[in-house]
Amino acid sequence: MRVTAQISSMKRRKIPMRTHTIILTLLLIACHPEERKIVNTNIFLVPIGNVESESLQFLAEQLKTKFGKCELKSNIEIPQSAFNPKRGQYLSTAILSKLEQINVPEDNKILGVTNVDLYVSRLNFVFGEASLAGKTAVISLARLKPEFYGSPPNESLFRQRMVKEAVHELGHTLGLRHCPDKRCVMYFSNSLRDTDIKSDQFCQNCLKKLEVMSNK
Repeated sequence: MRVTAQISSMKRRKIPMRTHTIILTLLLIACHPEERKIVNTNIFLVPIGNVESESLQFLAEQLKTKFGKCELKSNIEIPQSAFNPKRGQYLSTAILSKLEQINVPEDNKILGVTNVDLYVSRLNFVFGEASLAGKTAVISLARLKPEFYGSPPNESLFRQRMVKEAVHELGHTLGLRHCPDKRCVMYFSNSLRDTDIKSDQFCQNCLKKLEVMSNK
């Protein structure tokens, strides 16, 4: 109601068209903060093993909106040295080491995406892992799919989870640690419920930290 009243008032006062356009643009940005770019950096999206092209293309578009640039690269093979036959899972740290071998320009980020189930030492599984303030991150799509738990497929829910985990891990590469705000994308997901509760946005505190780090 407040926005409508302001626009109506502008019409009565005959504000110049250019000023009118600027005000409307600012109002749209305020109403849709998710459309603002978080930080300008180039993301290289690297499929690891067989990953659905539709999911990759969707993720690339979402990351482009949030970070400015996102380029989809060719598939690389899953490093078999990462596989733990006793667990039936892949060590995410070993996959990060594989991604580190990819040459990219300085300050660019690499996000690996795989369908295999990942783990790290002392944890049953992880949705992803990243090098803090480094260049590499990886996410697993396996446990983000409802059918992993015996539920019917839900593409919309799966895509929401995928974007959240991707932004979360990329946040680590930008220097952010876990956040106590349950709605912030940097909140640690101990379970899928945590992922579903949080948003795909950085909270104000994390945004301030990003701003400070980008000005160093």
